[in-house]
Amino acid sequence: MTETPTRAQRFAALVAPAAQRAGYTGHGSNARLARDTGMSESSVSRMLKGQAIPELKFFPAVAEKVGVDLLDLLAEMGIPPESLQPLSETGQSQVGSASISPEQAADRLGFVDPVSREMFFATIERLKRLEQQDDQPARGNEHGGAAAQ
Repeated sequence: MTETPTRAQRFAALVAPAAQRAGYTGHGSNARLARDTGMSESSVSRMLKGQAIPELKFFPAVAEKVGVDLLDLLAEMGIPPESLQPLSETGQSQVGSASISPEQAADRLGFVDPVSREMFFATIERLKRLEQQDDQPARGNEHGGAAAQ
């Protein structure tokens, strides 16, 4: 009779091979993964052996560092993606999550058509420029407006 794998074993079956593909192999690999995710080395060891599942706050960092899509990781564990919404940008950065590139965002959103991707990238660049303009003091406001200059 075959035993049904535990949630921790299913988690390890997804994460452990991905960790190896991501270069976490050999002596010190658990320590490196622990440092890169903000977890303790013992937690990483238990996670990779299928003995424990990390706290939810570590999921984004684990997914990023081992190259597993976060939504796939959540789905495998039966956790709704909304569970991560309470994490603010500050909270995500505290668990080791980094921003993603526009190319990674396009891939995750499923943009494969070259024209769609270019439009997406152009929109991101436009938004970046607008943000930079908002961060700079408005010209003309210092001395009576543009007409006065």
